Amino acid sequence: MKGLLLRLSALDPDAATAVRVIAHFEALLGTTVDATALVRSTAGLAECPAGLELADGRTMRFGPDGVALPGEPGEVSGAAALAPAGRVWLERPGGPGPLDELVLEWMAVAARMPNSGPARSAAPHVADPALVELVLSEREAVQDRARALRLLGLAPEVPLRVVAVAGGDADPGVRAVAVLGRSALRGTVRMAGVGPLGVALIQRRDGAASPAAELLEVVRGDGGGPSGPGGPWATARGVRMGVGGAAAPLEAGISWAQARAALRFAVADDPMEAVTDHDALGAVALLADIPPERLRAQPDVRTLEQVAGREGGELNLAALAAFCRTGSLRQAAAALHLHHSSVAARLAHVEDATGWRLRDPQDRFRAQLALYARRLAAAG
Repeated sequence: MKGLLLRLSALDPDAATAVRVIAHFEALLGTTVDATALVRSTAGLAECPAGLELADGRTMRFGPDGVALPGEPGEVSGAAALAPAGRVWLERPGGPGPLDELVLEWMAVAARMPNSGPARSAAPHVADPALVELVLSEREAVQDRARALRLLGLAPEVPLRVVAVAGGDADPGVRAVAVLGRSALRGTVRMAGVGPLGVALIQRRDGAASPAAELLEVVRGDGGGPSGPGGPWATARGVRMGVGGAAAPLEAGISWAQARAALRFAVADDPMEAVTDHDALGAVALLADIPPERLRAQPDVRTLEQVAGREGGELNLAALAAFCRTGSLRQAAAALHLHHSSVAARLAHVEDATGWRLRDPQDRFRAQLALYARRLAAAG
């Protein structure tokens, strides 16, 4: 597509723009898109207000900045009818543009799709990586980021969260789709591969609640079928996710940085800790600012490395992590699918090696901090 655009641009700028229009709507037709996202993204593409009238008489209008417009249409420069009723239109001052007819034709096709209902959220779908990178960049001009948001069908006034996905042998964008596509994520979701990571932009009009619990359902196998072969956990094996905090869309780079920091705390193949929410970390997130070499040199971290190097050491540390997380021997045993006496024996080995007394809250906090530091040191 990029090569075709370059050749067409040299021959005919309008032809190159026409290909961009077609590619835009074909991408929308390949997803489950709601009517709001359709109208908003069309307005951004056409750089003028766009509107949609539904068969029941309801209308929606958006400006090229992605903001909803109240009231009746202004000067309608072009329209296309929908069957059995309704229409789509553009409101371009000074008359229609050279490609408005093409835009309206494709907009009408997308509006006729059965998945374009007014109240339906868009299912997770793959977005243009260049647009996603533009939204996440803190170096690009505000107007460029705003345009990228509009073309992605995201509202400029609704907070969004960024999720970073890592792990597995597949392409990061493909792996993100495979895992998140099995989830029941609410809201508008746009996904792409950015460098070595998969990225999801999640926007919800009913608030900025974290999707971490929904993502945990996927990796634990609770929310999408059995966790055996072919189930959600089979798809999510080797995957880690970090969830950034809610941010204004034009400041999405903040949530992106938080998502990458949270990702360093996540543990692959651990259905309890494969997803980490930056907000839930609280002050612990500050550990991510410490250089990995300093973390590796910390005495408690070196002690845990020595424990890990002994026979059964990693299993003992898994028991330690579960106990620190739950604060209960029986809950830790349930999480590890072990008898509580087995977990107690493993914790005793850790206590002998470290000198900690894990029933003491201070020592348990120290152990949890050392586990986090070791994890971050390994993640680099």
